[in-house]
Amino acid sequence: MEQVKSVLITGISGFIGKLTVSYLARKNYNVTGIVRPGTSSAQLEHIPESVTLHELNLDDSKGLNDFLNKHNFDCVLHIGALRGGRKYSKNTFYAVNVTSTQLIMEYCFKHKARLVFCSSVGVFGAIPEELPANNYTRKRNDNYYHYTKIVCEEMIANRVLEGLDAIVVRPAITYGEGDYGFPYTLTKLIDKKLLRFPNQPVRIHMTNANTLAQIIARLVETNVTPGTEFIVADKEPVLLAELVKFISNQLHGADYPANREIQVKWFRLGEAIARTMKNELWISRFELLSRSWYFDTSEVYKQLDMQPEKTIPSFKTVINWYKKH
Repeated sequence: MEQVKSVLITGISGFIGKLTVSYLARKNYNVTGIVRPGTSSAQLEHIPESVTLHELNLDDSKGLNDFLNKHNFDCVLHIGALRGGRKYSKNTFYAVNVTSTQLIMEYCFKHKARLVFCSSVGVFGAIPEELPANNYTRKRNDNYYHYTKIVCEEMIANRVLEGLDAIVVRPAITYGEGDYGFPYTLTKLIDKKLLRFPNQPVRIHMTNANTLAQIIARLVETNVTPGTEFIVADKEPVLLAELVKFISNQLHGADYPANREIQVKWFRLGEAIARTMKNELWISRFELLSRSWYFDTSEVYKQLDMQPEKTIPSFKTVINWYKKH
C-alpha cells in the first residue's frame, strides 16, 4: 500500500494558497498549513477540516525552525511571502521572504523532502530586458521584493547542486476571484472610466490563478528534474487595449471611451516622478500599463501535460467577482 504523503503549505490563507489547498484536498494527503496568528475565521473558511493548521509568523525564525524540527514532511509548498508594494521595512521583507525560505530549504535538504518554491517572474524585473522572457533572461533586482526572490532562487540553485529536490515556479501576475491586486484595480478603473492607457500597442501576460494552484499541487509528486524552473502564465499575452475593451463590454455592454488613450510620454513622466520619490508601487503601476511584458511558458505545460487558459475570456472570473463587490 502506497504511503500517504505529508505536505506542508505556507501562505495557505492567501489568494494562491487557498486555491492550492482545494486541489490538495482531492488527494489523500496529510496536509498541514501555516497561518499568521490572528488570521480571521473568514480567511480560513475555504480550508478543509482535514487540514491541520499551525499559527506562526514567517519572520519568527526561531518559531519556524522549532516547528519544522518537530515534524516530518515529504513535500513543502512554500507560497507564503510579502508581496511588493507593501509598507514593511526591508528587514521584515528579508525575514519573511528570504530567511524563512532558507530555513525551509535546509529542512528539505536534511530530510530529503521536495521543495516547491513559489517565486515570481519579477526576478526578471517588472519589465524584462527581452521578450518573451525565458529562464535564461537576465535577472534584475529593480525593487526590493524582486531582490528577495532572486536571493531565494540563488540559494535554492546552490543546494540543488548538492542534492536538494527543489522546483521553482515563477508565476506572472495572477488573476481570479478574491484578489485585490492589479487585475481588480484595472477592472475598477475601467468601471469608473478612470483608466488612462497609452495610444500604442502594449502586450501583457497574466496567469489564471486556478491554473497556477493546480500546477503547484501537481508538483507534490510529479516526476520533475530537481532544479527545474517553470514560468507560469496564460497561453499567450493579450493587447492591453483588447483586454480593456473586453472588460468594458462585460461591465457596461459598450467599448471603453476612445478619448481615454493618451500619449506614452505622460506615462514616462509619471514613472520618472515615481522613481524620484522612490515609490516602488507607483513605478510598477506606470510600467505595467505602458510597457509590454510577456513570457515563454511552453515548458511547464509540456512537462505537466496541461492546457493553458486564454486570458480572454477567462478574465470573466475577475469581472464577475468585482460585480458582486
